[in-house]
Amino acid sequence: MTPIEYLKLQAKNLHKDFKTQTSSFNPKLRRNVYEYDPRFFKIDLLVDNFNINEENFKLGNAQHVIAKLCGLDKWTDLSKASPAKIELSILLYTNMERVEVRDWKEYVSRIETENKVKLDDEFRLQIFTEVFIEGEQDVYYDGYRLSKDDETEIEWEKDDAILGVPTAKISSLPLADNDREEFIKAANQSFERVFSRIEPDNPELTRSLWDAEKFIDEDILTPDRLPIDRDYALSMIDAFMVGYVIQLAAGADNQTEHPD
Repeated sequence: MTPIEYLKLQAKNLHKDFKTQTSSFNPKLRRNVYEYDPRFFKIDLLVDNFNINEENFKLGNAQHVIAKLCGLDKWTDLSKASPAKIELSILLYTNMERVEVRDWKEYVSRIETENKVKLDDEFRLQIFTEVFIEGEQDVYYDGYRLSKDDETEIEWEKDDAILGVPTAKISSLPLADNDREEFIKAANQSFERVFSRIEPDNPELTRSLWDAEKFIDEDILTPDRLPIDRDYALSMIDAFMVGYVIQLAAGADNQTEHPD
């Protein structure tokens, strides 16, 4: 099932839950009140938080609610969304018990405001998966889904690379000279990619704070991670770099605002 088909299914399931509606007149409230026997969603919670009109809830309304749960303004945004934006929307939806869309949007807005940048969809996805979601590991919210047992597997486009092939292990430190040179080179290349996309307010000072060897020794190849797959350790460089450069940029800003 493609990502779009998956979201369409969620909207259909939400609409099905609303079709279980029964109503009765409440004389104290002087209006009809509604009850549901839902299978997929916590309808009462959705009604309260999304100001849903219970008297006229159609499939289009269900699609709008699902879009909101995905961090989108409206359902039709999916038709013109990039693959990265669609993937991020799916991640926001499937992680609703750990992440609130409001918190994520505030996080992005803060990065863009503080660094005077506009993050593209791919960079937002990278920050979400490599930085933001990691900081929400111990946070749980009362999500809107009743159960995740019936979730359908989403078919993402996969790389042609062969998976599961064993590679060399790093079992001790320090690295051999050739290996260390490769790690330092990979770190510098990753730094330049992230640096150019973030565009710090104080680029020269931010760059002066960058130390590839320190990054490798203190953030990637630490003794507590050994033994570690060599290729996996190299992949960690990109995974950690976004948050690391953002911290460097923030440190540079702080030094500029509060010089010794």
